[in-house]
Amino acid sequence: MNSRKFVHLFFQTLLIGWLAGLLTSFFVHYSIYATFLSPFDGKELLGLFLFYSGKALVYTVIAQTGFFAYLFINMYGRNFFRSFWPTVQVLVIAFVLFDIVYFTSKSLSLTFRLGLMFAILIGALVIAYLKVRETNRTAFIPALFVMVVILTLELSLVLRTGEKREIILMLVPLFVATAFQLMRLHEVTKVDPEHQKRIEERRKKRLEMQKQKLKEKEAKQATKSKPSKESKEEKGKKAEKASTTSKKGHQRKKKKKA
Repeated sequence: MNSRKFVHLFFQTLLIGWLAGLLTSFFVHYSIYATFLSPFDGKELLGLFLFYSGKALVYTVIAQTGFFAYLFINMYGRNFFRSFWPTVQVLVIAFVLFDIVYFTSKSLSLTFRLGLMFAILIGALVIAYLKVRETNRTAFIPALFVMVVILTLELSLVLRTGEKREIILMLVPLFVATAFQLMRLHEVTKVDPEHQKRIEERRKKRLEMQKQKLKEKEAKQATKSKPSKESKEEKGKKAEKASTTSKKGHQRKKKKKA
């Protein structure tokens, strides 16, 4: 996954989650919208639109954060548990489904808590089945883990409030955004042959540039070493001349004495 694909996926998910959350607010809080529709009050409707748009965007960002956190959890889980990692995920899924019913606010009815649990489970099974059709069988348990465990952890922010409308208002954009990211992940991480060629060409160019730089350095070093050699030779010649002149001087002195 390169930066371009990551940014594209981020904004696509943000748009889809925003639409899902905003449309959900129309149904969940229809009575609030209705009070400003008759009589029509544009300012209040705009305020409601911005308020629920902001909520939807925040919930979508939470879904994105949880999804990318799972990618790291999955990597470390594979390294730590190895072949037992799928079994561990199944056990955690079972515990979280029980958690939805038991730890959710007791002010909510048991039927609502059970219905919430079954809604999340059935939706997760559908997304996991679609993911398997798009990829392979090994993607079933990870997809189910994301759609149950990660989504429930994100939803826990409102599960204990005891407000049905807020739970539904957060659940829909979380589910839609998480499902969209999960279904797009294998396409985003797929190797693009054209992009791979560009990367290989860039690597070749870098290697060529490095080779040229090495050659230039070697040439500079060679040019620097030549004058030093020449100077050594000149020094040797001068020493030889000096020795020959001194010898000649000694010979002349001997002749004079003789």
